[in-house]
Amino acid sequence: MQSKRTTVRRLPDRGAYDSETVHQILDSNFLCHVGFNAEHGPVVLPTLYGRDGDTMYLHGSSGAHMLRSMRTGIPVSVAVTTVDGIVAARSLFHHSINYRSVVVFGTATEVTDVQEKLHGLEIVTNHVLPGRWDEARHPNTAEFTQTLVLKLGLEEASAKVRVGPPHDEPADLEMDVWAGVIPLSTHAGEPVSDPDLDPATALSPSVSAALERWGP
Repeated sequence: MQSKRTTVRRLPDRGAYDSETVHQILDSNFLCHVGFNAEHGPVVLPTLYGRDGDTMYLHGSSGAHMLRSMRTGIPVSVAVTTVDGIVAARSLFHHSINYRSVVVFGTATEVTDVQEKLHGLEIVTNHVLPGRWDEARHPNTAEFTQTLVLKLGLEEASAKVRVGPPHDEPADLEMDVWAGVIPLSTHAGEPVSDPDLDPATALSPSVSAALERWGP
């Protein structure tokens, strides 16, 4: 996965290029930011994704400018980040955050085969809500036509991770100021039912799975 573009140059000891690390970070998130050059200049937009092996699947409206641009074969960059904590140091220079991130470079390809397109939609759906594909209504013909699915290989990807306390200068260690890490996390809360839902309707297994997956 390491290439000239993915090689971490700033603090290279934080870089990782093995599939296991990259996959773990991707699987612990579901929101990515896609960067690409549009007619009016560089653009970065958020979107959901799912991973199947060494392939990322993205989906959205066939009218979405980002997806329509990406399917023409332009180079793209995709970033995924988890923030694990704020690192408060004794000096302002050494303040930081603990994080796990992945950056992917490549060219996205539109999925036109019907079965693979359905597979891509299933991957994205189940990545966010495990098992939801088998519970909810599948896209009808009109919805399927209005949806674009793109895939992006992970051949050119790298991870960067920071963990641990602040790295203060030895001369600052005796300063009378608190230093350490403020942990941060995003987790699922108590599900809120749709007002139109029959109160007798039980919680779906996919929602329970999501609570377990994205819970504290």
